[in-house]
Amino acid sequence: MNQSDLYVLTGCTGVGKTELALRWAEQFDGEIISCDSLLFYRGMDIGTAKPSRAERERVRHHLIDVCEPARRMDVKAYLKLACEAVRDIEARGSRALVVGGSGFYLRSFFAPVADDVPVDENVRVELQRRWASGGLGPLVAELNRLNPEGLGSLDQKNPRRVLRALERCLVTGRTLGELGRAFAEQSPPFSDRTVHVTVLTREDADLKARIEQRTAAMINHGLIDEVRLLRSHGLEANPSASRAIGYREVLAWIDSGRSIDELAAEINRNTWRLARKQRTWFRTQLPAHLTLTVTDQVEAKVADLFAALS
Repeated sequence: MNQSDLYVLTGCTGVGKTELALRWAEQFDGEIISCDSLLFYRGMDIGTAKPSRAERERVRHHLIDVCEPARRMDVKAYLKLACEAVRDIEARGSRALVVGGSGFYLRSFFAPVADDVPVDENVRVELQRRWASGGLGPLVAELNRLNPEGLGSLDQKNPRRVLRALERCLVTGRTLGELGRAFAEQSPPFSDRTVHVTVLTREDADLKARIEQRTAAMINHGLIDEVRLLRSHGLEANPSASRAIGYREVLAWIDSGRSIDELAAEINRNTWRLARKQRTWFRTQLPAHLTLTVTDQVEAKVADLFAALS
């Protein structure tokens, strides 16, 4: 086991990453870097199944509670913080264990995820003004004019993607094709390290039961009050946070008059859909990795996990 290698433990929501990660980190002098897109936000504790204070006292964690829920986190900011965390961990002679299931952020450990095109606030504000006054059509037309070779797979009905694409073309004077080719030539951020990836999985019936148990526990432990408090602090200003499973359902439920059972059922359905999408992503987008099937008999699998990550 090399101290400068990176170890990644991932798997779909509810699979049981937290306890196994803690045990590995305790045995191998590791520290955990969160790769969960909701653990960034302060106050989003119950609905994210955030590691408890006691769990964070067992093992040092990084990239948890790093920003307010009304402010969006993006992959560039995440990557900067992750690089700093890795250097910090290694400076103490410890090992870095990346834990989480958020695919876009997870990708940053083994592939390029962000180009070096600078953000020009003046251009961004002007494009937002034009979109608000004239709609998306003229912006798409200009984007087509600037890209005679075509727009590729760009979703031309998605305002955020169209605005960002046009901004990048205007700032750089390059086409989307040229920008895409330059991006593909970038080296992965951690190309100087070996990244070991292990994916945890469970049988469907087992995972569904765990999801239902977790949803019930969240509701019983104050999820609704947590969402009400976050809403008063501007949660809905951040689409990434307010549309997250557990939070979006409660936000819609608060004034609906529906029952708690209906709320729980909706969260369970959406969580299961997310788990299935995550499974597909892990299967098709991750580099070579080991898949480890877990049961609720955690002790029986700890040795296997240690062997996989060591």
